[in-house]
Amino acid sequence: MRWLAFDGLGQRELDAWHRLRTSNPALDSPYFHPGFAAAVHASGRAVHVAVDEDDAGEIRALLPGHREGSTLRPVGWPGADFQGPIVQPGESFSPLALLSAGVRSFEFDHLVDGVAAFEPWIRSRRVSPYLDVSGGLDGYLGRASKSGRDNISQARRRTAKAERELGPVKFQMDVVDEELLRQLVELKRDQYRATGARDFFAEADRLNLLHRLLRTRGRDFGGIMSTLHAGENLIAAHFGIRADSVLHWWFPVYAPEHSKLAPGWMLLRELIVAAPALGIDRIDLGRGDDEYKRRAKTGESTVCQGIVTRSSSRLALRKLGDTVVARAKSSALAPGLRRVVRGLRNLRR
Repeated sequence: MRWLAFDGLGQRELDAWHRLRTSNPALDSPYFHPGFAAAVHASGRAVHVAVDEDDAGEIRALLPGHREGSTLRPVGWPGADFQGPIVQPGESFSPLALLSAGVRSFEFDHLVDGVAAFEPWIRSRRVSPYLDVSGGLDGYLGRASKSGRDNISQARRRTAKAERELGPVKFQMDVVDEELLRQLVELKRDQYRATGARDFFAEADRLNLLHRLLRTRGRDFGGIMSTLHAGENLIAAHFGIRADSVLHWWFPVYAPEHSKLAPGWMLLRELIVAAPALGIDRIDLGRGDDEYKRRAKTGESTVCQGIVTRSSSRLALRKLGDTVVARAKSSALAPGLRRVVRGLRNLRR
């Protein structure tokens, strides 16, 4: 296995990346598209790619990531909701081969399930819900649960209420507007502050990433920002990424002063309606058991958490960290315990 900086990849490596990804249906998420790694690298956070070749010199796998000290993490960490090697279905891949050139561990938290070679290193699994929106709204409603159908119906009625109280409702599926993106990010940061969550956008390269993705307009990959206004009010917005027929639901926000309208559901309904026009068949909601995800989903995949290492002490530290995280999430003291969790994460770097 050899290592290359992303901008050191040649046409041979990029062609292999596209070929391997296309051959494997489990890799249809936008996070596996080379365009995502390219945008992350260009935003100011270096991406290195492990390139694995067979005995004949043919590229059989690639894995992009970030080398932080002796730890390797998947490209886009901690914002990548799907992770794993770019490899054909059933092709062998040795996770331990990643532990070379100074890399002592490979840490993952959204590894796609089904890569058998990682099984010894997986510590937990969590569901990642999605919406099958093929056929648009009618197709979705035919597959949704009763709860999902009820919430979509309520969203239609609340849209009418918003028009009466705030003014005409305007939905934009795919808008390129730096000012609207700034508003979206500010709403998201307000949400982080209100909930005590870590501010994803505290690091400049992550803001750069969204602005770069907003301007990425390829036919098979790019960023996509959707907005919902009522009168002059931005009541909900979403920034995601898409590859071919898959849209990833990444940064949804709503204006808290209009929360009684459930504008997030209003926006989601509009996205489902508009999906066929953009060729979208699936909306991935990302890992988590949020109530709206449970209600809206038509299905779910599984992502895995773990660490590949030869070090028993690192494994023990990871186990301790997982235990504290689990307790923090279930405790009434969760906001305060988050500081402890972050400290443990820093120790694992």
